[in-house]
Amino acid sequence: MSMSQPHLAVIALIAYFLGSIPFGLILTALCGGGDIRKVGSGNIGATNVLRTGRKGVAAATLLLDALKGALAVLIAVRFCPVQTHLAMGVAAIAVVVGHCFPVWLGFRGGKGVATGLGTIWVLCWPVGLACCIIWLAVARLSHISSAGALAAFVAAPILMAPLSEQPFHSPLPIATLLLSLLIWVRHYSNIARLLAGREPSVNIDGPPQRHQ
Repeated sequence: MSMSQPHLAVIALIAYFLGSIPFGLILTALCGGGDIRKVGSGNIGATNVLRTGRKGVAAATLLLDALKGALAVLIAVRFCPVQTHLAMGVAAIAVVVGHCFPVWLGFRGGKGVATGLGTIWVLCWPVGLACCIIWLAVARLSHISSAGALAAFVAAPILMAPLSEQPFHSPLPIATLLLSLLIWVRHYSNIARLLAGREPSVNIDGPPQRHQ
């Protein structure tokens, strides 16, 4: 018995709209920080929220963005007992697309790192753990959040097939590759600044550095 295309479309829509909830924008505004899109890089993610100096709000943004990614995949698991891995992959991609291109913000959203990591934790928790360790280690050593994110999402599709015991052509590795490519594309300006040596740092242990 195959899963119908309408069934997958419903999963994708639920995941997209879940991903499109702009927690960074909402939390910053509720805490009196104004419009996060007018601060630093203009991004709605946790790294830019950290540049406001509100570490608690940044941590909450990071957690909620990751949780919406995890929840989208868990919904697919719960409601798609047939071809579950395919539904999980669709949900993972759709929720990251929703975060990056939310309809409420004129399709100008975040870069998908926390949401992507949230999906990977549910797709295969050992890969999620490994990617989080890589992200944190590289970010701490370099003091550049984007470097950690890019490193994590190079590792994710490489690790997914062996650690999830899925062949490379199966839904989970393919979904991980696609969402990793999306996150890399969303970081195109960061990559250009990294190559030019102009990517601003984020000091996790001290005052946030200003975006340049």
